[in-house]
Amino acid sequence: MTDVRLNDRKALVTGGAQGLGEGMVRALAAAGAQVVVADLQDDLGPKVAESLGAGHGFVHLDITDDAGWDAAVTQTVDLLAGLDIVVNNAGVEITSLLVDLDPAAVRKQLEVNLLGTALGIKHAFRAMRPGGAAGGGGVVVNVASVAATIAFPGIGVYSATKAGVDRLTRVAAMESGKLGYGVRVNCIYPGLVPTAMGAGLANDCARLGLFASPEEAVGAVIGLTPSGRLGEVTDMADAVVFLASDAARFINGVGLPVDGGMGM
Repeated sequence: MTDVRLNDRKALVTGGAQGLGEGMVRALAAAGAQVVVADLQDDLGPKVAESLGAGHGFVHLDITDDAGWDAAVTQTVDLLAGLDIVVNNAGVEITSLLVDLDPAAVRKQLEVNLLGTALGIKHAFRAMRPGGAAGGGGVVVNVASVAATIAFPGIGVYSATKAGVDRLTRVAAMESGKLGYGVRVNCIYPGLVPTAMGAGLANDCARLGLFASPEEAVGAVIGLTPSGRLGEVTDMADAVVFLASDAARFINGVGLPVDGGMGM
């Protein structure tokens, strides 16, 4: 996105080492922001940060760990001399029929997708609000999913957690406004993108007998999408850049579909 600038902004992106998160990291940096990649992957994360050049960095972060968030935000503020943007992107999807639910898999999705996002909001607010370590207000962008708005088989728990991300977003925006934090909070609903997670979902749907093949599963998604194609990483990354920018300065507490019309 070449026409939206984020010069002098400081950003932290969770799950930034690969997939959608890496795309968001690169788009934010291309728009002029300094970016910290926050991820569990200590092998890939630093490589992504290094590839961006000087002024960027990496922090190890388990998003389900409250103390880990505190340390990661402190490191980010120290490294970048501020923090204006937090993108809560990291998430996990475990495909399962509801009749076969594994409680451990349910808990993992709840902890990563819901708790992890909630903790990200918490620590973004603490850093960005008046008197915080950064203290200048800012933007939080949460990554929900088109799964929050449609009924697609095999992803019941994932869909529920992403619907929860939407609700968290709206309450967070209201709390920020009521308490004078100066932080806008929005989320995006990505459609299916052929990342490792997206390909895994198609394979799992075929394995569970929901579709005859992964290709048929992908075809079903495209068939539900008025734009007639899967999403691309850049589609999602550009939406994050927009919501983080002053072009979206009066957009607050919303969920932006970036799904080619699939969830309409």
